[in-house]
Amino acid sequence: MLLLSLSSRFSPYIYHFSSTDHHYFSLLSLNTHLICSSNLLCSVLFPPLLLILQMAVSGFEGFEKRLELRFSTTNNNNPMGLRLIDFESLHQVLNQVQCTVVSAVANQSFDAYVLSESSLFVYPTKIIIKTCGTTQLLKSILLFIHLAQNLNLTLRACRYSRGSFIFPHAQPFPYTSFKEEVIIVEQSLPNSLPYRKASVMTPSNNNSRAWHVFTASADVEPDEPLVVVEVCMTELDKVNARSFFNNSDDSAGKEMTRLSGIDTINANAFICDFAFDPCGYSMNGVDGDRYSTIHVTPEDGFSYASFECGLSLNDDGYGDISEVLTRAINVFRPGCVSVATTYGGEGYSHEVTKRVERVLAKRLGLKCRSRVMDEFPGSGTVVFQSFTPRRK
Repeated sequence: MLLLSLSSRFSPYIYHFSSTDHHYFSLLSLNTHLICSSNLLCSVLFPPLLLILQMAVSGFEGFEKRLELRFSTTNNNNPMGLRLIDFESLHQVLNQVQCTVVSAVANQSFDAYVLSESSLFVYPTKIIIKTCGTTQLLKSILLFIHLAQNLNLTLRACRYSRGSFIFPHAQPFPYTSFKEEVIIVEQSLPNSLPYRKASVMTPSNNNSRAWHVFTASADVEPDEPLVVVEVCMTELDKVNARSFFNNSDDSAGKEMTRLSGIDTINANAFICDFAFDPCGYSMNGVDGDRYSTIHVTPEDGFSYASFECGLSLNDDGYGDISEVLTRAINVFRPGCVSVATTYGGEGYSHEVTKRVERVLAKRLGLKCRSRVMDEFPGSGTVVFQSFTPRRK
């Protein structure tokens, strides 16, 4: 193991990396202490500027807003693409969103940042950012598009999605109205994305827990190879939620990962975790070119956890959607679960949807109360399923 010590304007904070031949990573622009080994950049700790939870009278909003931007390039001489965006530029974007980086990990495929409010993933031609609380996520759209243009990248697809907030009246404009959010997104996008659609997918069993989706694409046919699975869980089991209260030291994040069983969801993934004080937890998982992320707000009365990952229908074992969902949901034993599955280039699979319902019923006693499906030009098919325990 090689230790490199460099000057840092963030000093005395220490950023730990392990890497070989990752000379172009934006993470390396930090001028920090480096610990080098294997093939991962890992566990980067930043000043906890925004770690105080936004505990208004209503409580902290766990439901995230999610934005995905996909770009194209004709410059084959830039395989790093968006990963060449320097950290200072990312910091400026996140400052507008009202969050900051607290930890990060990277491999040969992408960079993953744990934020004070959720996560950011940067691929060569794709950015995924999701933020909770009262953050201003949509302010990042124009900023990311501008940074991409400086790298000769052109926006070709956008997807914005979120669940129904627990505390909708605590949200700032425009997040009090999905219609207003769509207007802001559309005003931020170029005219080169003509295929657009907005939809509110409302479950038949609970119209207060809808899934909101807006997509825009330059092409009518989707080409994203991964299936994206987004799980939102409320009413977490009180015993299980105790694992996410910080009663330890700097290793609290790793303890939460181990004690809760999060490390068993995908045993192949490298986990970059972070424990908040006095409670709360976030993690990003890195497994080749696949990402996963979990965020937990454990407080009783508004407890919430989310799990998201990118998978392929051709995967076996740890990649099987129903098996992954079973392991993830079992960590929290929630009273209410919603699963939004986006099928891109691989196409919708009704058998996968039914298998998820069968497996969750058999393994966890969760009954599917509602299933809503909608198609989005250039972005694929979204299936939104709602589950509660059979006893309810």
